[in-house]
Amino acid sequence: MLIRKLIAGLVFIAIFLGLLASAHYYLVHRIALDPAWPKGAAIALISMMVLGSGALIVHGLLWRRLGVAARPISWVAYVWLGLLFYLLVSAASLDLATVGLGLAGEEFEELVSSTAYLRGRALMILAIATLASGFALARGTAAPITKRIDIALENFPESLDGFRIVQISDIHIGPMLDRRFSKLLVDRVDALEPDLIAVTGDLVDGRVSHLEDEVAPFRDLSAPHGVYFVTGNHDYYSGADEWTEHVMSFGWRPLRNESTTIERDGGQFSLVGVDDPHGAMLNGHGGEDLALALRDVNPSHATVLLAHDPATFRRTKKTHVGLQISGHTHGGQIWPFRWAVRAVTPWVAGHYHVGDHQIYVSCGTGYWGPPMRLGTRAEITEFTFTRAISD
Repeated sequence: MLIRKLIAGLVFIAIFLGLLASAHYYLVHRIALDPAWPKGAAIALISMMVLGSGALIVHGLLWRRLGVAARPISWVAYVWLGLLFYLLVSAASLDLATVGLGLAGEEFEELVSSTAYLRGRALMILAIATLASGFALARGTAAPITKRIDIALENFPESLDGFRIVQISDIHIGPMLDRRFSKLLVDRVDALEPDLIAVTGDLVDGRVSHLEDEVAPFRDLSAPHGVYFVTGNHDYYSGADEWTEHVMSFGWRPLRNESTTIERDGGQFSLVGVDDPHGAMLNGHGGEDLALALRDVNPSHATVLLAHDPATFRRTKKTHVGLQISGHTHGGQIWPFRWAVRAVTPWVAGHYHVGDHQIYVSCGTGYWGPPMRLGTRAEITEFTFTRAISD
């Protein structure tokens, strides 16, 4: 197991460094060398990229060791990662336009190879990337919005009509988001006065020993019918068993391939939770076991499943579960990643109906990596449940 993890880690590092070097090499040519800028300008642009890539490497080496003490370098690294992404998107888009001009006729071939055009293209790349990153940074660091979703479920008890579950997901307390964000979420969620709170994975990025103080405000998170937690892939990266034990000290109840019954005024429904499917990939055991989670559930009960990864819905829609609540995708977080996510799962963000089954996928309450969002908003989701009216 240790050897497998070591090999996987080395392969990941090799791929990451290769992609990082290739991206910077490409941009150095497009932005600094091809335009034949004066020497000072070219050196400044190259230095910016060297510092950015250096920050990414240093962050990768230090974060797991230093925890929150590495936060300043983490900010530099992740802001650069976001800017780097938009530099690449802008450069690639303008390269495609250049190819189109070159194919349009001989009169354009001389234009696209001229110094004036190459400098104009470099300035356009920088301008587009800077504007997109600035707007995305403002959106990414803004407080999450509250989204309200009405859910009608078959067999949902009439005595529980109006029952409200508040979901927070993909919070990612760690190198970027800290105790202040934890406190903000607690205040915002408690103000909604939900009947039940669901934390659908990726609570943290880092070990308990590094983040114990950062997550301490979550001890004040409460609801009459409890706070329930399921693991996400980043919780596994950070030590899922240790974090499960730690959140239990908050008074939260983890649902790790298990179920419980929520009761009020004589009505009841089943709440089910599964571990993240990546758990088995990382540890060689554990992970999602939907059959085990549903083993003790009465099929006649309305059933709500908490599952971090929406991919679980491929299996959920073959069961009697009425609603799956998920996260994981961040809605793509920054455009155009949404389309890349869609290639992996058709359930990227929002409320979907598939036959008699429903899934809601949160865009996430925090963010991962660059503190940026473009085309998405961080959210706290409030579900209000009613009984479905039969036709």
